[in-house]
Amino acid sequence: MATSGKKAAAEQGRKKREVLNLAHYVTYFYTVLANKLSSGASRLYLKRFGIGIIEWRVMAMVAIEPDITPARITQVIGLDKASVSRESRRLEEKGYLAVAEDPSNQRRKLLSLTPLGYEMHDRIIQVALERERRLLSDLSADEVETLVDLLQRTTAKIPYVNEFDPGSTAAATTKARSRSKNTLLR
Repeated sequence: MATSGKKAAAEQGRKKREVLNLAHYVTYFYTVLANKLSSGASRLYLKRFGIGIIEWRVMAMVAIEPDITPARITQVIGLDKASVSRESRRLEEKGYLAVAEDPSNQRRKLLSLTPLGYEMHDRIIQVALERERRLLSDLSADEVETLVDLLQRTTAKIPYVNEFDPGSTAAATTKARSRSKNTLLR
């Protein structure tokens, strides 16, 4: 009898609550893609190159923007400062990264790859690009371009999404504007 009571309570709870439809919840797909691609890459890169995924991300950004600051890495790829600092130290200890003072601001550090770092980068990037090729292999060139466009546009919306706070007066103003637009469309 206790089991049927729990079952009834669970059914009642589901009836009153809105739940996510994962088959159509875009954030779910972003999360799953990011988590599963990162964990797979991390296992592979650690096994093959002795480099973790965060180290690779730092290394890739330094290759893209030589003499980059840790703050810039944080800004571009969304890693927290502590992770960038920790992984930069690891890369420096392994001889892949050179850290120098910024001549215009001695408190700022500039990161660049060493020749050994570029050598490692050039090995890892081949694997990274092959993983991407496999991920997109069922898509046409036009579909890949559309996907990239959609990803760029949704990525650009992240600051707008992250500023949302349902308890703030800004959220109430946005809701009011949304309601007034809907009223005008009726």
